[in-house]
Amino acid sequence: MLQRDEVNIVTVTKSTDTPRCGWCNRPVPDSAGAGRPRRFCCRSHRQRSYEARRRAEQLQIPDGQTVVSQEDLRKLHDRLYRLESAVQDVDADLRELSGLRAYREALDHLLEAARDLVGVTVEPVRQ
Repeated sequence: MLQRDEVNIVTVTKSTDTPRCGWCNRPVPDSAGAGRPRRFCCRSHRQRSYEARRRAEQLQIPDGQTVVSQEDLRKLHDRLYRLESAVQDVDADLRELSGLRAYREALDHLLEAARDLVGVTVEPVRQ
């Protein structure tokens, strides 16, 4: 049973309908004033998106598809595999162990793998 000083409060961040950048998929800051809603977080991402659309038209790449470098894709797959393995490790560990220390170690392990994905973006190849 948990003692009073061992109780922690967890903040759950729920998905919202926050507008996302059409290039990097990060939240777009609210724009003050009238006009169309912003689709990009910055001018350079708007420009990159324009260039990527033009290049896709030249190469006749269907809508919804993007050409990315094999190296970027490999790195992303490696990081996702590491996170998947950490989830499996935590599942196995918590089936066998219990207690606050076991949960803390499992969380630390999972966070270490997840932090490797923070800020990762895979951008289309530009030429």
